[in-house]
Amino acid sequence: MSKRARGGFKASRHGSKASAAGDKSKQKKAAERREAQGAPRQGRARNPFLRGARILPRRIDGTETVVQLVEGTFQAYNSGRLREACQLYTEKMLRPDVTVGLTLTGALTPAGLGMSAIIPLLEAGFVDWIISTGANLYHDAHFGLGLAMHRGTPHTSDTVLREEGVVRIYDIFFDYDVLLSTDAFFRKILRAPEFQRPMSSAEFHWLCGKYIAARERALGIGNKSLLSAAYACGVPVYTSSPGDSSIGMNVAALQLEGYGCVIDPSRDVNETASIVLNAKRSGGKSAVLIMGGGSPKNFALQTEPQIQEVLGIDEKGHDFFLQVTDARPDTGGLSGATPAEAVSWGKIDPDRLPDAVVCYIDSTVALPLLTSYALAKRKPRKLRRLYDKRAALMQRLQTEFKKANG
Repeated sequence: MSKRARGGFKASRHGSKASAAGDKSKQKKAAERREAQGAPRQGRARNPFLRGARILPRRIDGTETVVQLVEGTFQAYNSGRLREACQLYTEKMLRPDVTVGLTLTGALTPAGLGMSAIIPLLEAGFVDWIISTGANLYHDAHFGLGLAMHRGTPHTSDTVLREEGVVRIYDIFFDYDVLLSTDAFFRKILRAPEFQRPMSSAEFHWLCGKYIAARERALGIGNKSLLSAAYACGVPVYTSSPGDSSIGMNVAALQLEGYGCVIDPSRDVNETASIVLNAKRSGGKSAVLIMGGGSPKNFALQTEPQIQEVLGIDEKGHDFFLQVTDARPDTGGLSGATPAEAVSWGKIDPDRLPDAVVCYIDSTVALPLLTSYALAKRKPRKLRRLYDKRAALMQRLQTEFKKANG
């Protein structure tokens, strides 16, 4: 058996080619000679792994902007991924030809993220369509109705809070009557004639946004609800599980009274697919901005398998993927599934994997920073008003479906 030369990597890993690492003994002696002579080290400029920017952050002095903070001090680990997320979003996803879908999971609106971040993104044209949990939309309505949410603490006894009529979402407190008042509002508007039919969740939320906007005007509180902002901006808002929230619970209650509001998930599946197909067929690209994971994440990503696998229309997958999550991939859950895994399902275009970023951080930290960075770096885009174009988008989907299936 031949004796393997010491130093460098195993030859079996690199074939017969000598390792770029070289002889460690010679390198050590060369470094000692340079040090003795006071000569500067010459870097290996041609090494492809050393082409990234040097880590030389600016000193934090209290005068930095969010852009300076992100670009100048977010160097590595998940701060590095957040920097990459901000740059992917602003430099590629917000180009004029890219249609951006936002998904919302976790209690983001109770924490005020609807007002602070999501509404500014909608009004700037930086989000074109939304898929959210029903809970986020229900709690969003509290603000549009002028109801109060308060900072609290997770260390208070929940038994005491129950006795005091206070509801807790981790460290957010609000009066139990906030739930009752919001329920009463939804039951009142859901009895209106325009709700008495089957409809997509986008139609349902557009109508709800109209009534919430009217309540905001009556109260003189300005725009506090993302549903009313989406109504004004023509942004369709879907929910992947209509029955899984207090809004859906009130819809169900009114059915017992004989009212006919029905949220049809099949319409949502086809409408969301039509949005993505139109983005591609119009010569543009499709991007997904995922806050959290869960059912909204899958509902946004399944648009491509719906187009390709089920409808039989030739397509390749979403072009840009940006996720903020705290879920691990190794547990097998969808929330932590990586964009590379999504390629195997046809959800992500394999040629676009370099344009995919996963940032493992709390959405309540990442979303405000991402919003501020984007608004500082990009001028507003023209509103796509996809809600107003739903009929035309569905017609295109139907035409391509018939063509693909003879």
